[in-house]
Amino acid sequence: MARITLSGLRHSYMANPSQDADWALKQLDLEWDDGGAYALLGPSGCGKTTLLNIISGLLVPSHGRILFDDHDVTQLPPEQRHIAQVFQFPVVYDTMTVYDNLAFPLRNRGVPESEVDSRVTEIAAMTDLSGMLKKRAAGLTADGKQKISLGRGLVRTDVNAILFDEPLTVIDPHLKFQLRSKLKELHQRVRRTMIYVTHDQTEALTFADRVVVMNVGEVVQIGTPEELFEEPQHTFVGHFIGSPGMNVLPCRIENGQAVFAGQTLETSNKAGAGIGLNEVGVRPEHVRFARAGLEARVVKVSDAGRFNIVEAECGGHSVKLLVKEGESIPSETTRLEFIPEKTRIYQDGWLAGRRSAS
Repeated sequence: MARITLSGLRHSYMANPSQDADWALKQLDLEWDDGGAYALLGPSGCGKTTLLNIISGLLVPSHGRILFDDHDVTQLPPEQRHIAQVFQFPVVYDTMTVYDNLAFPLRNRGVPESEVDSRVTEIAAMTDLSGMLKKRAAGLTADGKQKISLGRGLVRTDVNAILFDEPLTVIDPHLKFQLRSKLKELHQRVRRTMIYVTHDQTEALTFADRVVVMNVGEVVQIGTPEELFEEPQHTFVGHFIGSPGMNVLPCRIENGQAVFAGQTLETSNKAGAGIGLNEVGVRPEHVRFARAGLEARVVKVSDAGRFNIVEAECGGHSVKLLVKEGESIPSETTRLEFIPEKTRIYQDGWLAGRRSAS
């Protein structure tokens, strides 16, 4: 296992990048602790897979260094980095049995057969494959084959990190929860460094101890699932995480305070002077009906089971709030209150007073 450090990392697929949009990855300085569970989360095209391939050695970065325990591996090929990678689509040898698939990485490295058998038996038990060891891989379902891919990453004892590139893409929805739970369980048992790439917030937040949220080639926030939800440092994080996402509303700044729909709002932070984009952000969970507050009109109610998602028009903008099942909802005209300690001012996307990822 290894502590992984990315120092001054940048990458462009162009020979001579000249503008911001030419960079697939912008300046990155990150460190992952030995044995941690991490997720790279963001929309398609944000640079997640590019970064994963740089870590694994499938891609050499344009600038910067990759360190494993302070050892520079930037120019080393994948086989010398001792990385296991699980891809979107299961990579298995269909003509081999499950046992031989799991044994292959060890036999390929000349491990004695007695040790091979011991490791394969142990990993098969961990991945729920014990009853399938004599079956050919060709007859397995997609989730069974993906378990083989996972098992091949776990079976080696010399692996520095296991990298997952959207590994549940081809898995049936009802099986995804089971595999996510299995991955979390395996990490807690083996404590290998694991980095999981996904565009699915549920996968990222349920698997990782810390999540790296990416957008347009840059990191916008690093934090625990709770930190990302409760304290989004960028409006993108507020939008991307949560269902529905954070309300982000344009405002103006007067004496450091946000003014929206003609009213001054109490917020958890203050804003400095600036001529950029000023916005106020508050999650639907932290908006409520009130006797006094912002004038609003209910325009839509969606039943989400244990609660209703209410959409209201306020100051010419849509504001969503969550109302518990059974609670009354005004038929039309109402007033809204934003919980002050959960309401924040953002300037040019970043939390006012903070200009970079944390």
